Amino acid sequence: MPEAPDRRTDSEAAAKLPRSVRLVEVGPRDGLQNEQAIVPTDVKVALIDMLAGAGFPAVEATSFVSPRWVPQMADAAEVMARITRKPGVRYPVLTPNLRGFESALAAGADEVAVFVAASESFSRRNINCTIAESLERARPVFDAAKPRGVRVRGYVSCVLGCPYEGDVDAAAVADVAAALHAMGAYEVSLGDTIGTGTAGRTRALIRRVGERVPVAALAGHFHDTYGQALANVYAALEMGVATFDCSVAGLGGCPYAKGATGNVASEDVLYLLEGLGIATGVDMTALRRAGRFISEFLGRASASRVARALDAKQPLGA
Repeated sequence: MPEAPDRRTDSEAAAKLPRSVRLVEVGPRDGLQNEQAIVPTDVKVALIDMLAGAGFPAVEATSFVSPRWVPQMADAAEVMARITRKPGVRYPVLTPNLRGFESALAAGADEVAVFVAASESFSRRNINCTIAESLERARPVFDAAKPRGVRVRGYVSCVLGCPYEGDVDAAAVADVAAALHAMGAYEVSLGDTIGTGTAGRTRALIRRVGERVPVAALAGHFHDTYGQALANVYAALEMGVATFDCSVAGLGGCPYAKGATGNVASEDVLYLLEGLGIATGVDMTALRRAGRFISEFLGRASASRVARALDAKQPLGA
């Protein structure tokens, strides 16, 4: 049965939007990990420092995974050693297991992230285990992090669609999100890995997951494969979500999801939020400079429509 139309007035909807939003910049990790050519450590460090300088409260710096599986992240410890840590900025890193957590801790990480899929097929093909097994793999990370005062963030992938199963049941997403939250995740990021979500389905998902996990502990992570990412961000805002992952210049993708494009561009999300009068603390000009820096290094145009439009209208200086 189709979802009933939302009959609220514009003023009623606007009144429910958060006054401020926390943006988590994931470009240096989630964005760059799928680049075929190895990005030099110097470039990664410079990008992270530029993004922190732009005002992001959190910049996902790297991933402590096996270099055999993700060669791009082989320099994780060196990246963490060389970034200039700005006061008030967090630099979370991905740690899929206890071994990765211990390496991250040795490198000075004070926040880590674990990931679980909401789709059994995706879980088996991506990390070669069931959803239940992936949750058990994550548990030792939570157990080790708590006494050390390290915050753990949870990622749930394929929340609005799976490349192998199609639509994903919101109840299954709620189960996984609730499990992560119960283990100690201070926040659970809901990822539309293949970008098939729509505003209506996003609202329904947040409503269902919100029955199990406080909405204040949820974040949105939208890919723009079908051009719906900003619509989904807005729908999540209406549901009370006030944290969103985004990627400078729209970097990223998913190697396990054919045709899946990058995360929603940070510049585009910021433009949307500024237009709604929602505070983020991020400076658009500084963000554009970071986007130009990494796009020029990669030798391709930014995937951000806002960045391209502003560059044509208000070119950045040298």
